[in-house]
Amino acid sequence: MSIIKRNNFSFTDVVSLIESPDKIYLSDAAKSKVLKSCNLVKKLSNEKEAIYGINTGFGPLCTKKISVGEIELLQENLLLSHAVGVGEPIDPFISKIMLLCKIISLSKGYSGIRLEIIERLIYFLQNDLTPVVPKQGSVGASGDLAPLSHLFLPLIGMGYFWKKKEKVPADLILKEHKLEAFKLQAKEGLALINGTQFILAHAIQGLSKLNYIFDLADLAAAMTLEGFQGSIAPFKKELHDLRPYNGTRKVADRMLMLLKNSENTKSHINCERVQDPYSIRCIPQVHGASRNALNHLKELVQIEINSVTDNPIILEDGSAISGGNFHGQPLALAIDYLTVAASEIGNISDRRIYLLLEGLHGLPAMLCEKPGLNSGLMVTQYTTAALVSENKSMCFPVSSDSIPTGMGQEDHVSMGSISGRKLLQVINNIEKIIALELLNASQALEFRRPNNFSPMIESNLSLIRKHVKKLESDRLLNHDIEKMIELVKNKLIKVNLDL
Repeated sequence: MSIIKRNNFSFTDVVSLIESPDKIYLSDAAKSKVLKSCNLVKKLSNEKEAIYGINTGFGPLCTKKISVGEIELLQENLLLSHAVGVGEPIDPFISKIMLLCKIISLSKGYSGIRLEIIERLIYFLQNDLTPVVPKQGSVGASGDLAPLSHLFLPLIGMGYFWKKKEKVPADLILKEHKLEAFKLQAKEGLALINGTQFILAHAIQGLSKLNYIFDLADLAAAMTLEGFQGSIAPFKKELHDLRPYNGTRKVADRMLMLLKNSENTKSHINCERVQDPYSIRCIPQVHGASRNALNHLKELVQIEINSVTDNPIILEDGSAISGGNFHGQPLALAIDYLTVAASEIGNISDRRIYLLLEGLHGLPAMLCEKPGLNSGLMVTQYTTAALVSENKSMCFPVSSDSIPTGMGQEDHVSMGSISGRKLLQVINNIEKIIALELLNASQALEFRRPNNFSPMIESNLSLIRKHVKKLESDRLLNHDIEKMIELVKNKLIKVNLDL
């Protein structure tokens, strides 16, 4: 697969390429554009006129002219001085996403970088050479400077690679692979560390996880509805055609399919209950609103993957434009929005768990045979309450903040890097909340036998029971919870309805 011929890579394409890096290569057309751009930079570097980032300093030092003889040292110093990240390293998979997204951006042919450097980055991905990148230090404008500096230090023989779970100096790994460290040329350091790839990589990782989690949340909700013996009337197409949000209609359709041919659902059609609580009745509206936010970020991420986000940009006519494509605001706002939307999925899930434990409509209190002697699943909701509260504390929109940097030259920043990291923290908690809803819903379903449930729910209940047995009396639940979380994190529960 040529990663440059196309201009419409989605986040799923990026994940797929990282999982199959042998498919990454540059088309001849892309190579030609890269070479042309590189030659233009060489020409510009010899101009007497000051051209930002090519023969000048950076940021507030943009008026300091650099001599031709010092240009290579300038680019190396840029990486060394900007590699100031702190904190624990990011997940190596996110580092790989950053690498691939930077390759795509550089290969557009507007960054003035040598073809050999892009090919070296492809070599890194294809040979599982993943740079170590600290989590903290980017303000999300002027590019993700600190994390990108760490990501590309190995190009000049500095920094670290991962070797399994160990950090190994990059120069040692380069020697193992018989690779020479690069001496950076004009514009190359700036092209590497200017860009939004840290923010973008976190957004891609978040989308990849939430694509599954939102589908799983619908399944968990359907299982809870079966256990609670709720009504399926609120999911009728006619209702949602009157308020036709895409997310709402999709969730309503999914709920009907998840509950299709359920003997249990049909068994109480003529019961005296008028309506269900909001956490069941309003599943399409709440889950659907979160899906709308997810779809919005998907659109923006696709644009960002296929964009050029460094600075300055080298146009085909040989001119260099100093602009602000590195500013993370377009992603930061939407990531904060999705963080709130994702948090709500956990919030409503906790409410459904609470409903199942109350002892209503034929279910025993705490979902156990002898409540009092046994606490059953009572305290699992304490855990979800804690996780939901923790998520709420992370819903402050970081993109509403800005602290000037660079002696006032960079006087408005996006903080999108923090938005991205926070999104993944919220998602990590939601995985646990949904796992606990599935645990409670599975237990509730046991009390609705001999009724049969829909085929999808029966299939997943059978899968869950292979790992977690029905709770007959109090036992150490920690092992059950860990098993459920493992099923969720490894995407082992079937959720695809081809909608």
